[in-house]
Amino acid sequence: MILQSTPVKNRKYYLFENFPNLNLLCAFSTRILGNMSLFYGNAGDALENRKNFLVSLGIDYQNLVCAKQVHGSLTRYIREIDSGKGALSYDNAISDTDALITDRKNVPLSIFTADCLSVFLYAPKTPSIGLVHAGWRSSKENFMVKAVQLMQEKFNAKVEDLYAGFGPAIRGCCFEVGGEFTDFFTPEYLIKRDGRYYLDLAGINKKQLLAGGVQDKNIFDSKICTSCRSEEFFSYRKEGIGCGRMMSIMMLR
Repeated sequence: MILQSTPVKNRKYYLFENFPNLNLLCAFSTRILGNMSLFYGNAGDALENRKNFLVSLGIDYQNLVCAKQVHGSLTRYIREIDSGKGALSYDNAISDTDALITDRKNVPLSIFTADCLSVFLYAPKTPSIGLVHAGWRSSKENFMVKAVQLMQEKFNAKVEDLYAGFGPAIRGCCFEVGGEFTDFFTPEYLIKRDGRYYLDLAGINKKQLLAGGVQDKNIFDSKICTSCRSEEFFSYRKEGIGCGRMMSIMMLR
């Protein structure tokens, strides 16, 4: 499982250690390191926050690959030439993209979340990786399957060998949504309690991975709810438009 999945005072970041390869880095930051976004929240210290986080992982923050996430369903293939896009300026980030995939070493992929689900994808036999920003809109479009399919097409990754890890996100305990969501999601993942609806975002994406051929034993979930643990993670639902963002990072070494 993920290292230290229970709250730890003053913990700066969490590492995924469940994927079967030492030449792989997967981590996500916590609130204590500050806002990681150059666009959302108070971005004045974001570059320094990124530097502090990534230096501790042995990554040059200037090589970071970032996307302008739009809650869409577009995945981009990342090469060495893309290193540094969005690292120092939001304007330079890869446009209109919610998932990044690569088979290149030492190219750090990133996504930014504050309730949406970060999903780490790893095909060890290729090797190749993917990092996905999964909100309810992209989940409605079966985005997870599309990202996996592109890894299959681009890298000849075998879906039965694929591993997936779920980072922190708002969970079904807290993710209240409107009745119109019954048009998009089945009752299995749209839970009704006391006349209100709550969406199981992680459950939806796990179902999509399973339907796409990923083995259940290869799917790992941090089970962290950003709303329940808002003292440790940013939560848009609790904090509103001025909310900062955590960073999820993934890199082949």
